[in-house]
Amino acid sequence: MSSTAGSTLTHQETDLHLQGVINRPYQVVVWNDPVNLMSYVAWVFRSYFGHSKEKARELMLQVHHRGKAVVSSGAREKMERHVTAMHNYGLQATLEEAE
Repeated sequence: MSSTAGSTLTHQETDLHLQGVINRPYQVVVWNDPVNLMSYVAWVFRSYFGHSKEKARELMLQVHHRGKAVVSSGAREKMERHVTAMHNYGLQATLEEAE
């Protein structure tokens, strides 16, 4: 193992760090808007994500009352597809790193 001047990480440590960055979970955040009906938002959550009627209603109410809700979390690429899908349904959504 060689290291460059000023570097304290080994190749193995660097590889482990990169794996952690790559495998870091992301989340889809849906934001409140003045356009979509609450019933429509709940329907999207049920139809697209497969949430139960109760879970979809709970998430819709979070969006309505708190201004946003995390509706899904997982691998970045999959969450990016979910954000695009939400946009296609007319919902405002963003991708964030999960805490």
